[in-house]
Amino acid sequence: MTYQQITQQTAKELIETNQDITILDVRTPEEFKKKHIKGAVCLPNEQLQGAPSSLPDKAQPILVYCRSGIRSKDAAQKLANMNYEHVLEFGGIIHWPYPEMLE
Repeated sequence: MTYQQITQQTAKELIETNQDITILDVRTPEEFKKKHIKGAVCLPNEQLQGAPSSLPDKAQPILVYCRSGIRSKDAAQKLANMNYEHVLEFGGIIHWPYPEMLE
């Protein structure tokens, strides 16, 4: 299986219109505390193994991001390899053009 890469605009639209979506930040907890997308869950890329208990529904759409887009691509492929069905990767928060969606 593989993941789908989407634009940050598409990610924003999905966040705004889909209540049944998980926003997954795969940076470290320290990076997450400094700034993250509202509603995101922090699960560092290095800890993605098996089926994470924070991601129990393999059919639920998962939006994956990191700082620059490198770890998110790796994490998205790991999730796809674990048979998550709707993994959408949209790069790094350093390029996120929607400051109103950050906390």
